[in-house]
Amino acid sequence: MNPKKQTINLFPPVFYVLLLLLLLLCFQLSEATKDSSKGHQIKLQNHRLGSSVIFPVSGNVYPLGYYYVLLNIGNPPKLFDLDIDTGSDLTWVQCDAPCNGCSKPRDSQYKPNHNTLPCSHLLCSGLDLPQSKHCDDPDDQCDYEIGYSDHASSVGALVSDEFPLRLENGSTMRPHLTFGCGYDQQNPGPHPPPPTAGILGLGRGKVSISSQLSSLGVTKNVIVHCLSHNGKGFLSIGDELVPSSGVTWTSLSLKPPSKNYKTGPAELLFNDKTTGVKGINFIFDSGSSYTYFNAEAYQAVLDLVRKDLKGKPLTETKEDKSLPVCWKDKKPLKSVHDVKKYFKTITLRFGGSQKNGQLFQIPPESYLIITEKGNVCLGILNGTEIGLDDYNIIGDISFQGIMVIYDNEKQRIGWIPSDCDKLPNVGQDNGGDLSEEEAYPRGFGLIGELFSGTDASKYNKDGEL
Repeated sequence: MNPKKQTINLFPPVFYVLLLLLLLLCFQLSEATKDSSKGHQIKLQNHRLGSSVIFPVSGNVYPLGYYYVLLNIGNPPKLFDLDIDTGSDLTWVQCDAPCNGCSKPRDSQYKPNHNTLPCSHLLCSGLDLPQSKHCDDPDDQCDYEIGYSDHASSVGALVSDEFPLRLENGSTMRPHLTFGCGYDQQNPGPHPPPPTAGILGLGRGKVSISSQLSSLGVTKNVIVHCLSHNGKGFLSIGDELVPSSGVTWTSLSLKPPSKNYKTGPAELLFNDKTTGVKGINFIFDSGSSYTYFNAEAYQAVLDLVRKDLKGKPLTETKEDKSLPVCWKDKKPLKSVHDVKKYFKTITLRFGGSQKNGQLFQIPPESYLIITEKGNVCLGILNGTEIGLDDYNIIGDISFQGIMVIYDNEKQRIGWIPSDCDKLPNVGQDNGGDLSEEEAYPRGFGLIGELFSGTDASKYNKDGEL
C-alpha cells in the first residue's frame, strides 16, 4: 500500500483538470447568448439531477432467498453481481487481497490497485460502525468491519473506483464511488453464503451508493425497487420512475436518527379487522428474504391463520423444515394460487386513524411460499425468537408485486401495486440466472449493531491491501 499514491489517484492529473476547465468555459460562453448566467446554472443543475440509473433485478425469495443486480466497476470495467440491501449502507465486493472466506474464484473478485482510502477520508469516519478503529495516522488505510444480524460479517478496506453508468437520459458517466474491498468474509450460520460477489448498500447513510451519487449530482437520492413473483424486477436510483399519482406515502422516522428505513407506528389488521396490535414500527429491508414480526404481532397473526384453517383441507406438518410453520394438502401443491382462498390479507395501517391511515396490504401470495415438497409455509417469522427484540421487518416476500420508493429527499417511503416483470425503458434483461445455485434463505440484511446478542467484533482481523 502506498497512501500518498492512493490520495492522489482520487483526482485526475492537472493537465486534465485544466483541459476540463477550458472546455467548460467554452461551453458557458456559447450558452451565454441563449440564457443568462443564472438561468444556465439552473438548467445545468436540473439536467444533472434529472435522470436515473436503472438495473434489471433477478432472484427470488425461495429457494434462493435474495435478489441481485449486475454492476460494472473499474476501468476497464468488470461485472459484479451484488445482493441489493436497503438495510445497510456499505457496498462491498469480494476482494483479491488475497481473500479469506470468499465464494467467488479469484478472477471474479475485485483487484485493488493502490486505490485504498486513508482513514482521514470523510466517508471513512462516515461509516459510523461500532467496530471502526481509531485513526492514529491520517495516511493509514481505512479499514472496515461490518456485521449483519444473521451473524455474517465482512472485513476489508475502503477503496474508490469508477462505476460506469448509463443514465436514462442517454448520457454516460464514470463517477468515482467508495465501497468496501472485502478480504475476509465470515458466515457462521447454518446456511451457505449467497453466490453473489457482495452487497449493494442502499441505506440512508453517507457511504451508501445512492447517497454518494446524490452528493456528486448524478441522481437524486431516491431508490425504487420492484420485485416480481417470477424472479425478475428492477432497481432504480433517481426519481424518474416515481409515479406522479397513486402512491401511498408514509413518513420515515427521524427520531432517533436512523440509517435504516424505519417508519412510524402502525396498526396490524387481519382481513380488514383490527387485531388489537398497535404502535409497532417497521423497517423496510430488501436484504431480508422474509417478513419478521415481534412476538405479539406474530402470535396474533398465527392464531388467526390457524383459526381460519379449521375445517379446511390443509393440515399443519412438521415434516417440512423449510420454515417454522407449514401446512400440507392431500396432494403436493404447485402454486400459492391453489390455496390463497384459505388465507386472508394482512394489512399494516400507518399514520393514525382509520380514516386517514396509509395501508400497506400483504395478500396471501406475499406472505406464503410453496416449498419443494409441495407444502405451503408461512413466510412471516417471529423476529423476537431470533434476537430482533421488538423490531419488525418487511422483507422481500412482502415486496413482491409492488413498487417501493425510498425517498431520501423528502424523508418518506411509498408503495404502489406494479407489474414488476416489465422492465421500464431498458432493452433487455441481462441480469443473469442463479437458479442452479444452492438455496440460501437469507435472514436479514440489517447491520448487526441494532440488535442485542450480535457481536461482529469477534471476527476481528487485521490486514492491509
